[in-house]
Amino acid sequence: MSKSIKILFNWFLGPVFFIILSWSLYKQIMAQPDLESRWLQIKDSVQAPALWLSCVLMLLNWGIEALKWQIQLAPLQKLSFANAYKSVLAGCSITMLTPNRVGEYGGRILYVSENNRIDAIPLTILGSISQLFVTLFIGMLALLSFVCNSTNTLHFKFMPTYSIEILLYVSISATVFFMLLYFRVGLLVNFLSKISFLKKYASHFQLLHSFSRKQLLRILFLSFLRYSVFILQYILLLQVMNVQLSFFLGFKLLAIFYLLMAVAPTIGITELPTRAIIGVEILQLYSSNIIGIQVAFFAIFIINLVIPAIAGSLLIIGVKILKEK
Repeated sequence: MSKSIKILFNWFLGPVFFIILSWSLYKQIMAQPDLESRWLQIKDSVQAPALWLSCVLMLLNWGIEALKWQIQLAPLQKLSFANAYKSVLAGCSITMLTPNRVGEYGGRILYVSENNRIDAIPLTILGSISQLFVTLFIGMLALLSFVCNSTNTLHFKFMPTYSIEILLYVSISATVFFMLLYFRVGLLVNFLSKISFLKKYASHFQLLHSFSRKQLLRILFLSFLRYSVFILQYILLLQVMNVQLSFFLGFKLLAIFYLLMAVAPTIGITELPTRAIIGVEILQLYSSNIIGIQVAFFAIFIINLVIPAIAGSLLIIGVKILKEK
């Protein structure tokens, strides 16, 4: 690739991406109904310690993910914690514009050496599988607790009653599948190497063999820790917005929310309304404070996704995508 094209990549794409992301986030926020009243409620709660604690937990959330990314990338390349943190923020900015956040890798590779970027793909997938497994497993347990308790059976307006049982069976099957895939990932590598048209790509998955059971459990623990931070943030903001739910009930309902978000098809511009609709449908079964629920989900979206995405897009501006030789 010529030097002029590399300069174009390095100095043009970053600012353009920042503008596209900022416009997308702006349109998504401005499209929300009752936006003025939501902002007023957030402003009224600015002095609430729980709101600021939720912001601190956002930093912890991405710090855990950065540590996880360090461990995942270690067999391929050593990355400082600071660069790992920048890397996951860059990934957050890219993922806001892609379906179900599949574009996360596109931002993270900017902090990976050029000759290692393809080999880093399966390492990213490994971390995503661990986070998805935790989401499915805990969501399945929460759903199971409701299905087994006849007095607390869920009835979502957007789903027929029998769909709850179907969702439970699907989540159980998916949980078992991803557990086997995660802990027996070597079998997947061997399987890919035996398929003729995939053989040439199988070599990029060989690094997955280097993870011991202890390392896989460590990554899984960090995924669970990050998941717990998500749940705690929601519970704190729901309390700030006077949505009265016990901690245990709130945890179970939010676990089901994350389970549904894991299977719901979304893209950046539709994620906020999808979150709001699913969140309200679940929590309104136990709270009549609809506005409070909506504002809490809106605030979490701003804290956990919009602020990190903007920070990540600013970081991308200063990163050289390709080396200039």
